[in-house]
Formats: sequence, C-alpha cells, structure tokens
Amino acid sequence: MFQNFHIDNLENFPKELDALLNKQRSIIDKLTASNDVSYDKILKPLQDLDEELGLFFTPLSHLNSVMNSDETQKAYEASLPLLSKFSSEMAQNVALFKKIEQIKADSQESKTVVAHDVRDFVLSGVNLPEEQKKRMEEISLKLSELSNNFSQNLLDATNAFELIIEDAKDVEGMPSSDIDAAKEEVDGETVYKFTLQIPSYLAYMTYGPNREYRKELSRAYSTRAPENAEVIDQILALKNEKAKLLGFENYAQYALETRDASKEEDVLNFLDALADAALPQAKNELAELKAFAEKTDGITDLAGHDVAYYSEKLKKEKFDFDDTMTKPYFEQEKVLNGLLDIVSELFGVTFKPANVPTWHTCVKPFDIFDNGTLSGRIYFDLEARKEKRGGAWMNDWETHFVDSQGNTHLASAFVVCNFSPTTDTTPSLLRHDDVVTLFHEMGHAIHHLFGKCKERSVSGINGVAWDVVEFPSQFLENFAYEAAILKRFGFHYKSGEPISQELMAKIKETKNFQAALGILRQVEFSLFDFKLHQDLYQGEEVQALLDGIREKTSLLPAPKYNKFQHGFAHIFAGGYAAGYYSYKWAEVLSADAFFECLDEKDGFDKEKAKGYKEYILANGGAKEMSALYQEWLGRKADVKSLIKLYEID
Repeated sequence: MFQNFHIDNLENFPKELDALLNKQRSIIDKLTASNDVSYDKILKPLQDLDEELGLFFTPLSHLNSVMNSDETQKAYEASLPLLSKFSSEMAQNVALFKKIEQIKADSQESKTVVAHDVRDFVLSGVNLPEEQKKRMEEISLKLSELSNNFSQNLLDATNAFELIIEDAKDVEGMPSSDIDAAKEEVDGETVYKFTLQIPSYLAYMTYGPNREYRKELSRAYSTRAPENAEVIDQILALKNEKAKLLGFENYAQYALETRDASKEEDVLNFLDALADAALPQAKNELAELKAFAEKTDGITDLAGHDVAYYSEKLKKEKFDFDDTMTKPYFEQEKVLNGLLDIVSELFGVTFKPANVPTWHTCVKPFDIFDNGTLSGRIYFDLEARKEKRGGAWMNDWETHFVDSQGNTHLASAFVVCNFSPTTDTTPSLLRHDDVVTLFHEMGHAIHHLFGKCKERSVSGINGVAWDVVEFPSQFLENFAYEAAILKRFGFHYKSGEPISQELMAKIKETKNFQAALGILRQVEFSLFDFKLHQDLYQGEEVQALLDGIREKTSLLPAPKYNKFQHGFAHIFAGGYAAGYYSYKWAEVLSADAFFECLDEKDGFDKEKAKGYKEYILANGGAKEMSALYQEWLGRKADVKSLIKLYEID
C-alpha cells in the first residue's frame, strides 16, 4: 500500500535515476507520437510518471536534509543536473504541448490539470520562435548565476565584519548564553566578539546596553554588500526582459499568472488597506516606546538601532514574561500526542503508531484512518542532530490519486523540526514558539494528507497557488495560542502540574506586542518588492522607490546610509520576486477561517472544521483557493479578520 523508506545503494543512485529518466523519456516519446488525444491515454500516464519520479527521488533529497553525509551529498549533487536536463526537455517539448492543448477534459479536476499544464508550457516559452527560446534559456541561466552572486556577496560581507568589545560593562545585563557565545580570549584578556551573523547581531541589538555599539552594528548591517547594487540592476533588467518576451507588461504581471491574486491592483490595494489599518495603532506603539526610552535612559531621539533594545525592556516590564517560564510545561511527546488528539477530534480521523522502516531511531511514524479506513501515513522527525539542516518543514512523499490503471494511491508526508533533543536527564522540552512551529508544519501536512482528488497534479498540495499555500499552516498554528488547546497538553514535565491560566494568558497577551509596527514593516517590504517589478527601475531609482514607500510605512526615518535592498535576499536570491506579499495574502484566509472555526470553550467548532476539511483540504489545487473558500462559507475571506487576529483597534 505505502512505500517503505529506504535507499539500497547511494553510490548507484545517480545511475539508477538516469536509467529511470531514460525509461520515462521513451514512454513520453511514445505518448507524444501516438494519435490519441484523450485525457486518460495521455495525461493520466504522464501523472503516473510524475509520481514514479517523486517516489524514487524524494527519499534521497529528504535523507540529504535529515541524515546529511558525504555519500548523500555526492549522490544528490550528481542527480540534480540529470533532473534539471530532464525538466528542461519536458518544458520545451513542442509536440507534447500541441497534444495536451487538444485534450478535452470532462471533470473539474482534469480541466484544471490541462489548464495548468498548458499555462506552464507557455510560461516556459514553448511558443516562442527558436531565437527567443534560446534567449529565454540564456536569461534563466544568467539569473541563477546572479542570484548566487547576490547570496555570495551578502555572505562575504556578513562574514567580513566583527565588533570587538573589551569592557565587560558593555555586555552587562545580556543573557548569559549570548555573553558566553561572544566571549573570547585575546592575549590573556577577555573580549566579546559580535558579528553580523543573525544570532550574534540580534543578541546585541536586543540586549546590548551600549548605544554607540548598537549604532555601529546597525550601520554595518544595513550597508552590507554595496556591490549588490549592480547585481540588482542586472536581475531587474533580465526579469523585465523575460516578462516582455512572453508578452507581459512587466514581471509582476507575469508572476501573477500562477498566483491566487489575479490583478496587480488587487495586491497593491490589499497592501495599502493593511497599512492604513495598522498606521494609527503603530503610531501609538511607537509613542509608547519613545516615552519608555526617555523615562528609562533619557533618550529623546529614539533611532532604528534602539528599537529592539527598548522593545525588549518594555515587553519585560509590561508582561513580566519570557519563554523560560513555559518551557517545562511543553514536553515534546505530550505536545505531539496532544496535537494528534486535537487533529483527530477536529477532523474525525485516528492516528495509530506504524511499525515501518525509518531513517533514524527518533522518527515516529503513524498511519491515519479516516472513518476506520486507512487513508495516509505521516512521519515525525522532531529533534535536532548534527546531520540535519536547521529549520522546520513539511515534505510530501506519496500523493492521493487514481492512476491510469484505476488503482488508488494514498498520501504520505514527513514533518521535520529541530527541537532540543532528549538527554539522559531531561526529555525534549519545547518553547511556545516550537509548539507554534509544530502546529504550523502539521497544517501543511494535513493539507497534503487529507487531499481526496483523483488527479495527481492537483491533489494535496500539488497545484496550489504559491500565495495561498501557507493558508492551512497559518490556520492551524493560530490554535496554538488558545488556552482551551494548550491546557490539553501543558503539564509540568516533573510534577505533572497543569499549566496555569495566568501563564496561558501571558502567551496570548504577548503574541501581539507591537503587532501594528510589525505589519507596517512587512507591508513596506511587500510594496517595495511588488512595485519594483512593475517597471524597470535602475540605479538610484531603486532607492528613490523605497524612500517613497517609507514616507508612509516607516514611522522612524531610516538613515540615509541604509541600503536595505542590498540584503533583500528573499527577492534577489530566493523565489519571492513580486511575491513577498504572499505571507500576508494567505494570512487573511487563515485568520478568517480561524475565527470561523474558533470556539472559546472547546478551542474549535467541530461542524465548521468538518466543512474546512471537505471543501479546503480535500480539494487541494483542483480549483482556485478563493473559489473553494467561497464554496465553503458562501463568502470571501474578510481582510478585517487579519486586523482582528492582530488585535489592531
């Protein structure tokens, strides 16, 4: 029924992959050469091939992330060019494209599969004359090179700077773990070294008592990699050229072709409305911070490099709360079991431990039963170890669909986190942030696992627009702040004493501390990114655009030397060009759905949760998310729900 997780021979893996790809090439050639243009004879077998390739390759990419070794890396690096070549061939297969264009689909799902396939072929330039196709390839190659240059410049600049503090009073009051991390012996003297690496930089900006040093660090951070100005110009010019080659007015318009947001003005209006809603409260939050800094240290000219420091002090004074107070109440095993119970109750499923092969002894696999019928499998790998890359993520493996032979496949997924490991003396204990992370990743997992589509290309998380893929994860994480949910698994790991109402109230209270200022900052990044891709900005025009946006969003003027864009890796080295708005766009859906399903006493409304499962989760990418949402609740998601979630007046 399910695949067993194993790789027979890492050394042979690239050869086996090559053989599999060659086998798929000949099948695709036969399908392309046939006279058949029926959905079942062409697109069904093509989706079978996608699943076959995913089943074969995912264990290696997963292993390379969670049990990294020289062997996994070598096999992975040797496999990437083979996959890249194969996907390029597929994208430029004109004969296959012409065949798919003729296919008449009868169901909603199959119509979406055809529409997505045709769209993706067109966006990869399949219709362009040969010369322009060649230019598209050149642009793609050059863009990946420039993205890499941007990252490397940023990394080199980050590593090149260090601040050496000689006087112990300049680190007084900082957390001992941060002081220990900075401490070094030089010529028999103790000094404290701070860098632009995020943990070190944030430690001093948040807790460092010397204002001049905070200013020096802030200036170094916001002036990194000036050579990226030229890289940005080249990236923007090439993206603009690519969009124009494909017949779009600008890159933002091109990017929206595969998103839930349909028009450029929809994105801009949404961001402007969000900024307008947050502005009055943000001004109050800043006024409170300025008054606090003046009262505490006589600071009358609060600057950007003071914000994190005084915000932390103000938060401590207002709430008398930090994560160390809640950690003993969140034992990893209890939290996981509590989460599974909640998902079971919410969605009418059961989880049973599965005795199947895994990649590490701490991995916990479960089979999922829906109304008593086996419906999926999930693997939890939650503890940090040296062979595992940092962060947290959900990885899909198998997909729910019906193949060309009429067999139903079931879905499986991995949830990976990096929580503090169990030791001989202490079980793995989670910060509340970790609890939120686990709920978030579980939200992604059930989006995939509860998919009920028959067509693989739109089942689970497949085919879901990129600007709404965070909706189910954000939806579930919102419940991790509710007392009715927390009290189900919040018990002191030593005494068994339940978490107090007071502590649960503080978790909820501190969630939205300075929320309006945070929203304005995200809107600033999103507007800058989106507008930057609506026209061709070069040289000084880039800074002028950012300055214009900051007139509304930045309540503390940024210093003239601040070149934020030179470090904006999300859009120049990541995949977020003209897409940074996605974080907030998806959050409107998740906030609206959360309030619809929330029940203060039990934590959730079972009837509403059932609808969420049937309309949103079960349908994957079969329809646009906004259409599924309308079907579920009979209305659009309301932006006001996001304002309510952040408790903005």
